[in-house]
Amino acid sequence: MKKKYTLVVSEKSNERIDVFVTRSLKDISRSMAQHLIRDGNIKVNDAPIKPGYHIKHDDIVTITVPAPVPIDIAPEDIAIDVLYEDTDIIAVNKPAGMVVHPAAGHISGTLVNALLHHCTDLSAINGVLRPGIVHRLDKDTSGVIIAAKNDIAHQKLAHQFAKRKTVKEYRALVYGHIRAGLNKHIDAPIGRHPTNRKKMAVTTLEHGKSAETTFSILALWEDMSYLSVRLLTGRTHQIRVHLAHIGYPIIGDDTYGGKKRSALPADFNVTRQLLHAYHLRIAHPITMASMDFYAPIPEDMHRILQIKGYKG
Repeated sequence: MKKKYTLVVSEKSNERIDVFVTRSLKDISRSMAQHLIRDGNIKVNDAPIKPGYHIKHDDIVTITVPAPVPIDIAPEDIAIDVLYEDTDIIAVNKPAGMVVHPAAGHISGTLVNALLHHCTDLSAINGVLRPGIVHRLDKDTSGVIIAAKNDIAHQKLAHQFAKRKTVKEYRALVYGHIRAGLNKHIDAPIGRHPTNRKKMAVTTLEHGKSAETTFSILALWEDMSYLSVRLLTGRTHQIRVHLAHIGYPIIGDDTYGGKKRSALPADFNVTRQLLHAYHLRIAHPITMASMDFYAPIPEDMHRILQIKGYKG
């Protein structure tokens, strides 16, 4: 059933519209509010607005939440590596090469198709193409990803990710020997690349969003380094962009790694960027218990580490 709300701004304010709606209506998350705005379902004084609109005193805000559209994505019997599951959440070890949700060019074989076959229900907040999806991993990034089975769990998990209350640790193999004394805290805004709209790039806050990444060194060799990387924010391609920005792109990353793949030994057999979401810590959205999920290092990265003699 469609829902409609009317809110009146009763005091002087310069708050963003999505923040105002989320604060006023507890069953609407900020990401959901932004989707509603883009679809023209949130209006101010009967006029459509942009997500960056700032409310004013006496503004009349109308919010229309469309009735849920039946999910018509086909469930597919695709094997998934379930790390944890209960009535509210499911944590999966996503393999490299699997797209998270259907999009142009990828309407089947996605994690969502697999989850719809495995689960009886998923949250509907992110729409029919992304049921249950709270956060994402790139197609060729492997590792831990969590999905929500109901809207309450989704809203609370989304809040944790938005407020940086989760711990997200990755493992990465990068080109080059990390030089001594390098600052291991990267604080550099990220936005769309100025000439290639399919890429992201380090930019200014005026043209991008704040982005912070930290890393520690697990092993060093003359030609490569093995890193533990933590995301403090969650921008698109953030780790890949930041590591390339400081001169140590991820091995196998054709988008941000330049032409360095040609220098790799043949027995490495690299077919994707060697980035793995190793550890995710959340508070359970219902019980609030702290939970840690780990995804074992995948075979392609493990093989290279063995070749290099890594003993960790």
